[in-house]
Amino acid sequence: MENVISFVNGILWERNVLVWMLIGAGLFFSIKTRFVQLRLFKHMLSLVGEKNEEKSEGITSFQAFCISTASRVGAGNLVGVVAAVSIGGAGSIFWMWVMAIIGSASAFAETVLAIIYREKTKDGKFVGGPAFFLEKGVGKKWLGVLFVISALVCWAGVMQVVSNSVTESFKVAFGINEWIVTIILMLLTGVVIFGKKDKISSLLSKLVPLMSALYLLVVLFIVIKNINLIPGLMIEIVSQALGIRQAVGGSLGAVIMIGVKRGLFSNEAGSGSAPSAAASADVNHPAKQGLLQALGVFVDTILICSATAFVMLLADIDKTNLTGMKFLQESFRYHVGDWGVIFIALILFLFSFSTVLGIMFYAKNNIIFLSEKEIFQSMFKILVLVMLFQGGIQQNLFIWSLADFGIGLMTVINLIGILLLSKEVKDCLGNYEGNFLKKQKAEKTKIIMKL
Repeated sequence: MENVISFVNGILWERNVLVWMLIGAGLFFSIKTRFVQLRLFKHMLSLVGEKNEEKSEGITSFQAFCISTASRVGAGNLVGVVAAVSIGGAGSIFWMWVMAIIGSASAFAETVLAIIYREKTKDGKFVGGPAFFLEKGVGKKWLGVLFVISALVCWAGVMQVVSNSVTESFKVAFGINEWIVTIILMLLTGVVIFGKKDKISSLLSKLVPLMSALYLLVVLFIVIKNINLIPGLMIEIVSQALGIRQAVGGSLGAVIMIGVKRGLFSNEAGSGSAPSAAASADVNHPAKQGLLQALGVFVDTILICSATAFVMLLADIDKTNLTGMKFLQESFRYHVGDWGVIFIALILFLFSFSTVLGIMFYAKNNIIFLSEKEIFQSMFKILVLVMLFQGGIQQNLFIWSLADFGIGLMTVINLIGILLLSKEVKDCLGNYEGNFLKKQKAEKTKIIMKL
């Protein structure tokens, strides 16, 4: 088993096959949609605060946006950026930005298809995602089943990584034993996921904006405090990303690849995760939710990832022996004092908790594809708590490899599906722009004329 997983991971990750597939898909959908992620960016922003016109069994567009953002803006968003800056330097950040722009087109495509092919459960709620459009659109149910299994393997493994990151940061900040932090995280998660009523969507719609705003507020203070260094930092990022020195030294390719990987895998664009939440949204057009999910990619990479990178790059500290969360915590200590270490531990806890809840929502919809029996939902919930416990106490490298295997396989399957159904994505966008948006603009013009 381990040999098979190592072999597949070697092809997908070490040889960058998955990276090139994601880049190709992102460019393909960017061209196919005439760079919808840029053309309609202003319209994307207006959709965030839009309210549903009528009550339904589905969640709101904003709740779906928050659920997917919760999973994107998670522990990996902090730890991943630390790894990118540590290995790839400032130049890797530029390529993260590039991939956010390209990848958001894939996020749009997979979400549109998730809405088009979604179904209603017995209790009247919408469910959907890659598994559903692979069965109904592509006509390959077995691919849908394989996607769900791969996704569940990935998400179970991610729980271990999340828990381990939290316990390590709390040990550095407070000296608290990992057992105590692990049990607290398990209890909080258990209360929410085993509650009588599904509280995940409503909780994340409050938690995500709060924690993101709090984190960005502190980072904004740091940026303003170092405002005179920002022009030089931006020049350093661009020069290292495109620099002759890196090209001559043979490291330019590595810088690009590290930035591309971090950008793609921190925002989940193309992996098929976020559409599982987006499909539950109560929207009057698939393209509308697609635009919101594309915006989520920008929020993740352009805002949160960049904020984390800026804090580290602006810190005048000896980075030689600093790795992982300790690097980030020491950077915050430099800027705002000792409380910065505590702040990162607490914000990581919130980010991690939101990631766990976001993944639970993803998993629920995918398990329904296999069976609507509640016993399977309960089994996965128990597995999640076990993985949180195991990861909090000790990191298991095999489970980490299993998570890599899961996300790699689910991404390949998802990309196959969205590329085969690309015509439907283009037609849907054309319908939205040609009819829905034009009608909306005409109504606004009438109101202005009346005034």
